[in-house]
Amino acid sequence: MKRNALIVVVSLALAAWVGPAAAQPGAVAAAGSSAAAGVAKFAAGKDYELLAPAQPTVGDTAGGKVEVAEVFMFGCPHCAAFEPRLKDWLKTAPGYVSFVRIPAVWNAIAELHARAYYTAEALGKTAEIDGPFFDEIHGKHDMLDSEDKLAAFFARFGVDDKTFRNTFESFAIDAKVSRAQDLVKRYKVPGTPAIVVAGKYLTSGAMAGNYESWFAIVDELAAKEHAAPSPAK
Repeated sequence: MKRNALIVVVSLALAAWVGPAAAQPGAVAAAGSSAAAGVAKFAAGKDYELLAPAQPTVGDTAGGKVEVAEVFMFGCPHCAAFEPRLKDWLKTAPGYVSFVRIPAVWNAIAELHARAYYTAEALGKTAEIDGPFFDEIHGKHDMLDSEDKLAAFFARFGVDDKTFRNTFESFAIDAKVSRAQDLVKRYKVPGTPAIVVAGKYLTSGAMAGNYESWFAIVDELAAKEHAAPSPAK
């Protein structure tokens, strides 16, 4: 969440979408994926925004991979509500999808949490920590708002205090957080959670109207990118 955020009420407890600026609800898109049929069911400006020019992605998308990036904040309740649905989608996502996460760094606590996310990533702990991190904040109401609290939290997952702090305070994590800030700006993300496909398309729950439509939009855009001819060398 960020200052002056407007909560956008949409169907299914997707309910709200939190961001640094006011957002308006989009029309409800038709559910279901049309990607397999090769017929575009969703439209730019309505169901997603076209990022022009295309922006960098987080990782390497060689070999026909299509990056699908979630822009999120651990402190965002709507990201927490989205999490189990996202996990379900990932179980059935096409093999060409390369999923990444980008933490939005919109306030001091969000920066701490972004550092914690990249620390977990560097230590190979994201699979263990992501779910409990959301639960700690939204279930147990512990905001994990200091380095000491985060060190104690990581200790529960077998990370000793020295290893945590050396990683958390490292230049490598500084660079990751700086990169995340740059990408969120480049993608013009107005709220969390949001999905960016291939650095070219931005979509959100507010635009989709419900979870089913949202994932159908992501599926269609990813399939479109996967089917597109590779750029000439």
